[in-house]
Amino acid sequence: MKNALAAEWLKLRTVRASWGVVAAIGSMVAAGALLSWLIVQDYDSSPAAEQAKFASADSSVVITPVVQFLVAALGALVATSDPRLTALIAVPDRKRLLAAKTVLVAVTSVVLGALALALSIGTSRLNMGDRPPPIAPWDGIGDVLPWAGAAVLSILVTGLTGLGLGLAVRSTAVTIVVVGVLLWGLPAITPMLPEPWNVDASAVMVPYLVWEVAGVVEDPPLAPLAAAGVLAMYVLVTLGTGTVTLLRRDA
Repeated sequence: MKNALAAEWLKLRTVRASWGVVAAIGSMVAAGALLSWLIVQDYDSSPAAEQAKFASADSSVVITPVVQFLVAALGALVATSDPRLTALIAVPDRKRLLAAKTVLVAVTSVVLGALALALSIGTSRLNMGDRPPPIAPWDGIGDVLPWAGAAVLSILVTGLTGLGLGLAVRSTAVTIVVVGVLLWGLPAITPMLPEPWNVDASAVMVPYLVWEVAGVVEDPPLAPLAAAGVLAMYVLVTLGTGTVTLLRRDA
């Protein structure tokens, strides 16, 4: 297992696309920090009546969906960077190879997600200073931990989802398209459904599940534990499908 994990890590860090994903995440954090600063500057120059209508300057809310997508793309790269499965020559045990890929994607997703959220929340906090709500949505770091934890969990889920879909379809492009539909396409459509289907369908979409897991939504359709269970189902279905495909198909 150790050798298989080392080999997968070597492949990941030597593929240029992987560093492109990391650079894109870094760029999003920087863009989020700039956006937060601009909101605060606009807030300071606005009259009191307008200040009460401002949105939060917390950029982590803005960058999280993009980080979810980028980490899912990284999971797809881990699954599809070896389309002929030549790694089976060195690691003939497919279950061990799958375990190595899963551990690598899980750890990488959590590390990238935690770093992105920490930097985003930290820079937002610096920009907001001691300004009152609504520009500052939380009083201290303890208030933001539920949201940050739920966001990192969702990034882990999308990373493993990208891995599972990549193993199933063996195509980076197709995997990225499907992930885009799951993260952005379907959540844009579900609110247009007739009641009560719109509420029920939206409640199980990844962007909304983050808020439900965090427990910061008033009267949410799903309790935090149930929402976490739905996130787990995304992983079970996609990674389970990828596992069956990997174990049963020819190399």
